Amino acid sequence: MRLFVALDIDDDIRGRITRFLDEVRELAPQARWVRPESMHVTLKFIGEKSEAVAERITLVLQNIDASALEMNFRGYGFFPEVRAPRVFWVGIEGDSTLTSLAGAIDEGLWSVKVPKEEYAFSPHITLARAGRGSGSPGWRKGDGPNRSFQRLQEKLAAESAPDFGTMTAHEFFLYRSQPSAGGSKYAKLARFELR
Repeated sequence: MRLFVALDIDDDIRGRITRFLDEVRELAPQARWVRPESMHVTLKFIGEKSEAVAERITLVLQNIDASALEMNFRGYGFFPEVRAPRVFWVGIEGDSTLTSLAGAIDEGLWSVKVPKEEYAFSPHITLARAGRGSGSPGWRKGDGPNRSFQRLQEKLAAESAPDFGTMTAHEFFLYRSQPSAGGSKYAKLARFELR
């Protein structure tokens, strides 16, 4: 099964982001847009693992000791960069607690042989992907100039960065990703409380 660890987002923030998407989606019709119910803040992508390994991952995550954290959802950007946009995202501003949580998860999962992250943690919500490329923030083979998001970039350059609101996260989840014709569907497998 394909696994990742993430924070869910409040419904009011999801609603504001959805309204924003409804206004800009037509500017990049070839992009693969994320369904509103699938929006989340990825803390760690794990990948394909057996059920036995998923159980060990759950045990590791139960031992993560971290505090509840506040996040502000503001602005947008493109990975790996504006001139070679593969992913369109909403930014997340927070204190060091968010980065510390992602780091603790990354470190903890190393004990069950989940590879550590190659890049520094960059909190965001993916809104759209150009083509079939990865959602990773770093450069990937085949990245380069493309026009997938050109009209969207031109429109957004003339506007101020939107603020979608602030929330406090009190929990994080182990998710299973299941590919489907309309895009991946996510199911929460386990919940972990933040103190």
